[in-house]
Amino acid sequence: MTSRREFDIAFVGLKPGIHEFAYEITDRFFEPYKEQEFHNCSAQVKLSLDKKNGLILLKFEIGGKVEVVCDRCGSTTLPWNLWDEFNIVVKLVENPEEMNEQEEDPDVYYISRGESHLHIADWIYEFIVLSLPMQKMCAEEEIGQPYCNMEALEMLKKMGTGEESEIKGNPVWKGLEKFKDLDN
Repeated sequence: MTSRREFDIAFVGLKPGIHEFAYEITDRFFEPYKEQEFHNCSAQVKLSLDKKNGLILLKFEIGGKVEVVCDRCGSTTLPWNLWDEFNIVVKLVENPEEMNEQEEDPDVYYISRGESHLHIADWIYEFIVLSLPMQKMCAEEEIGQPYCNMEALEMLKKMGTGEESEIKGNPVWKGLEKFKDLDN
């Protein structure tokens, strides 16, 4: 794995209070990790570190763009905007391993009082991945953009959804059609 020192923060030398850090994230950042579901990453991470006595409050603000695979047409160049915020509380304790095992809140992390650096690369990785939704596709009104796979869209249009014929031909759904348009 390459040196990731730029993602290590020497918090011991910082005075109590708020400190700001900024990071530019590209595809190269993800090389040590497994293959991603996105590419052409151009993300900015703004980190606000609030050092207090015995704990550190971290606020990550993720912004930028990536290209993802469209779940509708299969295009590999669907542009996706990243925007999200994540908070982590880092507590300095004597027995961090034991405390991390017992902690149920994923936003609380324990490190040893003897530590001098915070390693934030893995958090940045997680937060960028978590900024992406499970289902990635453009809005209905955006279908047909230059990045769309028109061949796949035409095939989907020809095939139709098949939902209506499936419902009508299946006796399990008989009688339930009358509840379809209720607005309760």
